[in-house]
Amino acid sequence: MGEGYLLQNQQPEAGERFTALARLLDPVTCRHFDRLGVAENWRCWEIGAGGATIPNWLARRVGPGGEVIATDIDTGWLDSADPGVEVRRHDVGAEPPPTGELDLVHARLVLTHVPAREAALRAIVSALRPGGWLLLEEADPQLQPLICPDEYGPEQRLANRLRQGFRSLMAHRQADLGYGRTLPRLLRAEGLAEVGADGFFPITDPACTVLERATVEQVADRLIAAGLATREEIDEHLANLAAGRLPDLATSPLISAWGRRP
Repeated sequence: MGEGYLLQNQQPEAGERFTALARLLDPVTCRHFDRLGVAENWRCWEIGAGGATIPNWLARRVGPGGEVIATDIDTGWLDSADPGVEVRRHDVGAEPPPTGELDLVHARLVLTHVPAREAALRAIVSALRPGGWLLLEEADPQLQPLICPDEYGPEQRLANRLRQGFRSLMAHRQADLGYGRTLPRLLRAEGLAEVGADGFFPITDPACTVLERATVEQVADRLIAAGLATREEIDEHLANLAAGRLPDLATSPLISAWGRRP
């Protein structure tokens, strides 16, 4: 079994991935924040923040009377966090949550990759104040496993085969590729009320191409070492991306689920 998170923040492609994910997903996340009523003076915890876009949005919303704690195992991409954001190194799968009761806890694309995700979820829920909201957002690759849903040519078939290899690497590291769909049930099992969920599934957004290129470059050596792809196949795929021969890339469906602690 492999060890550690596959897409390490220390790799140079991580910044490109964070930028693409922010373009694709921040509007979805912030729409949920608006609906949950995030307001001045709230105390918020952003788990596995990666980049600073979501912590900065929260800091602007809660104002000087609020508090935003942004945590990650590797905080190297949080240098651009606003002064109102408190950055902490933290492993949600192994360490206790911040002390004090929180109005909002949010994690996006985090718990899927945490082997001890059940214990992490219990700890996260325990950090909420009565009436506080939890918003979890996780991809579900098993719901839609293709990077090219319209597989009409050799370029698309190669892209989908490399995506299958990438997901094999994730599964080898104990990632749960069907975790997203379980979120509503898990939140109810933790005793949360007013549980709801929805899904987001972009196709053709230019950020999908940026994300795919950065992801493949980041895991290329591991794909080759595992016998899941050759250097020539990866170079061909990257050339297809650069030449615009893959205009209709997709992402895995993002499942957003929320609930309030009674």
